Amino acid sequence: MAVRNKFVGLHNEISGWRKFLHQHPELEFDTVQTAEFVKDKLREFGCDDIVTGVGRTGVVGVIHGKVNTSDKVVGLRADMDALPIQEVSEIDHVSTIPNKMHACGHDGHTSMLLGAAKYLSETRNFNGIVVVIFQPAEENGGGGKVMVDDGMMERFHIQEVYGMHNMPGLEVGSFAIRSGPFFAATNSLKVIVEGVGGHGAMPHNTVDTTLAASNIVVALQSIVARNVDPLKAAVVSICSLHTDTSTHNVIPQQVQLLGTIRSMDPDVSTLLIERINQVCQLTAETFGASARVEITTGYPVMSNDEQKTNFAIESAKRISNKVNERVDMFMGAEDFAFMLNTRPGAYILIGNGDTAPLHHPAYDFNDEAIPFGCSWWVEMAESRMPIESTL
Repeated sequence: MAVRNKFVGLHNEISGWRKFLHQHPELEFDTVQTAEFVKDKLREFGCDDIVTGVGRTGVVGVIHGKVNTSDKVVGLRADMDALPIQEVSEIDHVSTIPNKMHACGHDGHTSMLLGAAKYLSETRNFNGIVVVIFQPAEENGGGGKVMVDDGMMERFHIQEVYGMHNMPGLEVGSFAIRSGPFFAATNSLKVIVEGVGGHGAMPHNTVDTTLAASNIVVALQSIVARNVDPLKAAVVSICSLHTDTSTHNVIPQQVQLLGTIRSMDPDVSTLLIERINQVCQLTAETFGASARVEITTGYPVMSNDEQKTNFAIESAKRISNKVNERVDMFMGAEDFAFMLNTRPGAYILIGNGDTAPLHHPAYDFNDEAIPFGCSWWVEMAESRMPIESTL
């Protein structure tokens, strides 16, 4: 059990790519410079084919094995985009772009997959084709769906696909994964509460939207507590409250609530949406107000294929003796779900060590994880397409 020696030697080079990307973060589909960087590296490595503009700003590289009698094509995916967060850090490679930073480690994911692409392009010790996928807009915009809708799976004949994400708090050199539902489905919630505004000293002449909205926030918490099966996972969180006033003595005409809805089960998701509509409208009516509920569908449940998960576990065990095969479900969302909905595959977590949490202004990807991540990508490619036989 060990990382590939090649990546010990390449560590500084790959870490240099990662720090450069960290200094130059780009958001959503605006990953133009990042995509150019990726394209140039893939060309330098000698990839057989490089296609840009897949799913708007995605990049796909194609690497042929020494032989291709298996007709197998395996996709490996990394995300490229950053977050609209102002970095708070004293690191040498701090973001140079105000209010943008790689607070989720996509700079690390991209660099590790580039490292694997370099290795695979040099060795080609597999029977088939590896397709390396560099995706924009994971954080917001559903870039995974856009690439799928752009015909990526069919165009490159991808048969199975794998993804990876770093996890703070998980020891460097360790992996965690589970078969079946892994990351939650997510929907965005907006509730607009309408009343009658007026003077704060004469509330009897108003229909108080702040009172109605506050009660809606409290009442919404009863849905998960009293309507959802306790053995099933669900979250309803109101994360923002805005009024149309900005002074201390005016009761607003309108209040807007923003939140998120998460679940691991389509039936639970349907229940949540039904009850949210009922609770918001009836609670508002109790106070003489009205509520308009708008729910926007986000990412579906990300579910790992059982067989492909076992392949991912075996690859991880060849690198590390610290592999959690049944990690807890995670209520975060991941648009790799769109790829797994079209092709079987698996998504694995890799340890980032004792660092700031994801989406924190002081977060930084741990470069010590690089050899482990690169090695796992290579293990997946070579084990799924061995030269001596086909699985």
